[in-house]
Parts: sequence; C-alpha cells; structure tokens
Amino acid sequence: MPIEQPKVLLVEDEPAQREVLAYNLEADGFAVTKAENGEEALILVEEVSPDIILLDWMLPNVSGIEVCRRLKTRNETRGVPIIMLSARSEEVDRVRGLEIGADDYVIKPYSVVELMARVRAHLRRTRPSTVGERLEYQDIVLDSETHRVTRDEKALKLGPTEFRLLSTFMEKPGRVWSREQLLDRVWGRDIYVDSRTVDVHIGRLRKALCQHGGNDPLRTVRGAGYALG
Repeated sequence: MPIEQPKVLLVEDEPAQREVLAYNLEADGFAVTKAENGEEALILVEEVSPDIILLDWMLPNVSGIEVCRRLKTRNETRGVPIIMLSARSEEVDRVRGLEIGADDYVIKPYSVVELMARVRAHLRRTRPSTVGERLEYQDIVLDSETHRVTRDEKALKLGPTEFRLLSTFMEKPGRVWSREQLLDRVWGRDIYVDSRTVDVHIGRLRKALCQHGGNDPLRTVRGAGYALG
C-alpha cells in the first residue's frame, strides 16, 4: 500500500522557476498542483485541499500577500501552512509577510534543498503522517512509513481506508471531524462518496481497534462528527 503523498500547491508566475521547483518537489515524493496567478490559486485551494502552499509574493491580478491574507481568514484554510517566496529581502517585507499570516518566508534566490527541508518541517507539525512520522496515542502506535498499526504492542489489521481515517484522527487527538471533513481528507474532494459511507468505515475502524480487546477510543459527537479521545 503506497504512502499517501503530501499535496503541495505551488503558486509561481515565472514558468522556469515553477517547473524547476515542481520537478524537485515531485522527485522528493510530493503531489504538486501548479498555479500561475493568485486567482487560480484561490480556486485550486478549494479543489485540491493542499497540505502546504508555496506562494510567490509578486503575482499578477491578486498578489501573494492578498492570497495569504484571504486564506488565513478562512476557517477551512487557516491551518494550511504557507511559505512565502519573495525577492524582497528587506526586514519590513519579511515582517509584513509573517504578520499577514505566512508561516515562513524564503528569499529568492533560494536553495532548493533548504526549501524542501522547510516544507518537510512544516508538514511534520501539521500532517506528520504524510512525511513518514510515527504517531502515538495512548497504547496505539501508527507507523505511516511501514503502514503498520499496533495496540498494546499487538498488530492490528486495518484496510487502507481505515488506516487513513486513523492517521487523520491521530494527527489531532481530541479534534472533532465532521463527515464532510473526513470525506475531503480521506477520500478526496474529486471523489463522490455518500456521507453514510463514513459511518460504515468508522464502524470497521472501531472493530479493528478493539480486535484484541480494550476500550473503543473513538468518540461519536452527536450532530458534529467523530473524534479520537
């Protein structure tokens, strides 16, 4: 079963830089969606639900700063890390970019190797399962690199959908996920799945987690969704 590829939205209007960076990201295991301007970026964010955004400051039509401001004011996207890419090296510009909500600020020309390291550092914080991190919650351990799950040191058998559900829950224990949010995260926005399908797979996940005994760690929140713990 392949490891889920982290999704990157790359917003860069200069074709050569866009293609070089996309090539390196894809070679490093990322799924890359490219945008040439701010308007396109705002549309694609809704379509692909990226795990991280690389955003050029100077863009035609809608600037990178404005794109960042809009995304950070929306509940649905404010948690997505944004790395600003800019030729502006003055301290006042870096401060402005960070104050508007950018999570990082990289000055052009930049080292591709360093940029990749920054991308992975942000993903370790927000989507640890996409960069092969080991997740733990109480006696449950999920290794996203080997796709193995244990509970109380006993191996659990999970289907691929149940594995993705569990990794989502374990990234943010205690968070309540609605059915729609789980559909977007686990199945993807471009696939139509009835929301009741979520309930079916939650049932399978509960059964898998308790196959060797122990309490059910999943919580149903009436009218809201599901949570781990």
